[in-house]
Amino acid sequence: MDTNIRTVAKALTWQILGLVMMTALAFWQTGSIGGAVSLALSASLTSIVCYALHERAWNRIRWGRKAQA
Repeated sequence: MDTNIRTVAKALTWQILGLVMMTALAFWQTGSIGGAVSLALSASLTSIVCYALHERAWNRIRWGRKAQA
């Protein structure tokens, strides 16, 4: 099971990649850097929270785990 800080670090590094990609896609769609950054940041912040909650929930589920020797 991951520590809370590891879960946060994983979420942040994943979201940095997502933020870059979302900004690029939103800029391509809108042509506005301000709108692209705003959209990407709001999506990223929402996703960080959802990812952390998702990880914590799955850490409580034993299904699919191998027993430790």
